[in-house]
Amino acid sequence: MAIISSRKQPPESDGQPESQVKAKAKSKKSPPPPDENILQSQATVEETDKQEESIRPHRFADYIGQKDLKDVLDIAIKAAKSRGEVMDHLLLYGPPGLGKTTMAMILASEMGVNCKITSAPALERPRDIVGLLVNLKAGDVLFVDEIHRLSRMTEEILYPAMEDYRLDITVGKGSSARIRSISLAKFTLVGATTRVGALTSPLRDRFGLIQKLRFYEIDELSKIVLRTAELLNTPVTPEGATEIAKRSRGTPRIANRLLKRVRDYAEVKSCKEISQPVAAEALQLFQVDPCGLDWTDRKMLSVIIENFNGGPVGIETLAAATGEDTQTIEEVYEPYLMQIGYLSRTPRGRVATKAAYDHMGFNPPNEQLSLL
Repeated sequence: MAIISSRKQPPESDGQPESQVKAKAKSKKSPPPPDENILQSQATVEETDKQEESIRPHRFADYIGQKDLKDVLDIAIKAAKSRGEVMDHLLLYGPPGLGKTTMAMILASEMGVNCKITSAPALERPRDIVGLLVNLKAGDVLFVDEIHRLSRMTEEILYPAMEDYRLDITVGKGSSARIRSISLAKFTLVGATTRVGALTSPLRDRFGLIQKLRFYEIDELSKIVLRTAELLNTPVTPEGATEIAKRSRGTPRIANRLLKRVRDYAEVKSCKEISQPVAAEALQLFQVDPCGLDWTDRKMLSVIIENFNGGPVGIETLAAATGEDTQTIEEVYEPYLMQIGYLSRTPRGRVATKAAYDHMGFNPPNEQLSLL
């Protein structure tokens, strides 16, 4: 009869010495040490994130531009503080990249409260907005980006929350359904949108302050470039900052983006600082001309001038000729070309202006006729 022992049998050594067997078992149990390069790369990523966060100003004193808006908000903040109340709900609208999110964070910092940031597409279900509202503390700022994209049901929940700081929840179904009201802490809703006309009137009228952010002047953008360059430890001359500002389309986000690309160029070319010639060479390499037009902008203008004698040309025809879809042309490229006076819309289609002819190096139609 076989006898089964309860003692654990030693691992098979396959003829190897016991010391080698133990070393092999130990190597299997303990994971290999992390690679130093991986740790260094993780540290570099964290440092970069902190550096990028430091670019965003945290006080009105560091915020460059938008003087009229800053004056209005400064008065509203001081008045709310003196009364011990929360500030009225604020709606900020304007083109992207002008600092709407930054303004909301500065507002919360000046009020000494927390700022919770979300976007309308993330609030698809009612419980999403309910969870945010219930967790708000007294005086907190709730920033909702692209607020014109709120769903109808979410918008209905916001109405009593904005006016009476009350949350109405339906409990039960059918004949047993009843409405339960939950009191909310008083908060400030800051909405941001690029399409203020897309907001419904009931939502728009519940904001106590409605302010527009305007495009920045070249001197303001130059100061922003110099400030960002200092935070990024990148030497830039005032002339170099002005050269970048001229090509930034009046938008700080574009100015900071171009500065980073010029910084890459300067580091690769071993330039000690970003001067005006260095900035001009780098931006020419990235196909950004002195007016801020990129390759696609110039392509659109050249197609209208060369292929269609300056227009008018329909949007569908222009899209087919340039290889872009109509929505991209209408929402991305046309607005800036119209703002700087290079393109105009007519009932018959798009027309290139005399300024566009001059910028692209073509003779306007009237000068062409005078030569015949």
